[in-house]
Amino acid sequence: MNRREFLKTASATAVAAGSGIAAPAIFSPARADARSETLLIVSESGPNNLDIQGVGTNVPGYEVSWNCYDRLISHEMKTGDNGIPYYDRAKFKPELAEDMAVGDMSATFKLRKDATFQDGAPVTAADVKWSLDRAVTVGGFPTFQMKAGSLEKPEQFVVVDDHTVRIDFLRKDRLTVPDLAVIVPGILNSGLVKKNATDADPWGLEYTKQNTAGSGAYKVTKWTAGTEVVLERNEDWKGGPLPKIRRVIWRMVPQAGNRRALLERGDADLSYDLPTKDFAEMKAAGKLSLVSTPYSNGIQYIGMNVTKPPFDNPKVRQAVAYAIPYQKIIDAVMFGLAKPMFGAPADSATQVAWPQPHKFNTDMAKAKALLTEAGFPDGFETTLSFDLGFAGVNEPLCILVQESLGQIGIKATINKIPGANWRTELNKKEMPLYTNVFSGWLDYPEYFFFWCYHGQNSVFNTMSYKSPAMDALIEGARTAAANGDMASYDTDVKGFVDLAFTDIPRIPLYQPYVNVAMQPRVSGYQYWFHRRLDYRSLVKA
Repeated sequence: MNRREFLKTASATAVAAGSGIAAPAIFSPARADARSETLLIVSESGPNNLDIQGVGTNVPGYEVSWNCYDRLISHEMKTGDNGIPYYDRAKFKPELAEDMAVGDMSATFKLRKDATFQDGAPVTAADVKWSLDRAVTVGGFPTFQMKAGSLEKPEQFVVVDDHTVRIDFLRKDRLTVPDLAVIVPGILNSGLVKKNATDADPWGLEYTKQNTAGSGAYKVTKWTAGTEVVLERNEDWKGGPLPKIRRVIWRMVPQAGNRRALLERGDADLSYDLPTKDFAEMKAAGKLSLVSTPYSNGIQYIGMNVTKPPFDNPKVRQAVAYAIPYQKIIDAVMFGLAKPMFGAPADSATQVAWPQPHKFNTDMAKAKALLTEAGFPDGFETTLSFDLGFAGVNEPLCILVQESLGQIGIKATINKIPGANWRTELNKKEMPLYTNVFSGWLDYPEYFFFWCYHGQNSVFNTMSYKSPAMDALIEGARTAAANGDMASYDTDVKGFVDLAFTDIPRIPLYQPYVNVAMQPRVSGYQYWFHRRLDYRSLVKA
């Protein structure tokens, strides 16, 4: 999509079902009861790996892991501001564990004795330990996720007996128990995976990339990368009430117009991450059930690699921050379905909260002056990268940014990276300028900053930003929260937010919404921290 095409589509009517699109028919059921137990999902992109602990697993891969693997515990639900069930960050419920006892420096979990893996093997404490050992050892995102909750060493996970596991704490950390309820510490069938492991691959990552090996409510029975995932209900699931949906067919339909047509014709049951213009129009039409929920602890941002010239110069980063066409992005890309994270009043006080808006706004004169001060009066050339798996938002956003940067002499060539490769390319930290979304699974400011700004974090600190002062503030906030010293906690949180906005290695644009469109016959949608679908709660009339 070039600038002319984008500006044209921004003002044109979205493609409707009756416009003659040759959208593929997906499902033609012979029996109504079969259809009521089958959920048909269409999305722009799909998983590149079925195991969240795998190398470079993308966000759609999280959805598979969430539904196919159990964890020791999960969250209770509450009613969100929009009336939709929303996970309660502070309340937990059993999943594989039927009982949890949290002490001062350890937690003990009693496992369900009737829980089995999808091949019929019993779930044992040895499987739990092996799975947690794996999570803290494989490296990359999974290991850093565990570290975010001070879960770092295999020695912390102790088998007490066949159905009892103790987790010893390295330190007091209020994120430890919540971190056991995220997607990463799913419990694997260790016997099955070890049979398919090799000396070169001791954790069986190649096997679990293509096969599910859990005790969860669903199992993958077919996966054609980039095309389709089929999941079947695990009839022996013990982690909760048996789901109403027996079969999930998840199709990748790259063209947004086709996805919309499939929904409006009734051929698909559910879709999410449609272009916001389509979503706004469908919401106004009132024929589908539509839900918008702000990302918990999440922002869309422009990131800059601070180790590579010219973005190693703070004045260049500030110039870019003043050149971003924030309101145009909200209006023409998001159609108002996002919460602005820019333009806070100059005299506003920093809050003990995240996300919160920074004080930059679009000011081309100030941007140009800063660029001149930085030694680039005529600008420079760079590349602006985005994840093609979410092109509906990323592409028009980048076109607007490209146009705006051009006005101060920065010539940005847009670089489109296939969704299956995005996480790998992001973690190489070679891209000088890019847009991305990050949403912290644990809804605490210090958790977001641990992931995105701490100098020792090699995963989502994609700007390669390092600041001893920032690290000290993040660690100080974590320690203060664990010890109940909320006065010190408040000071540290305000400190690291102020420093992030001063050094500006990444520029928050807005807090996105999760937009989900469903047929009226579909109910039971719940919002989760990972923003993906939980098939277990969904129901079709």
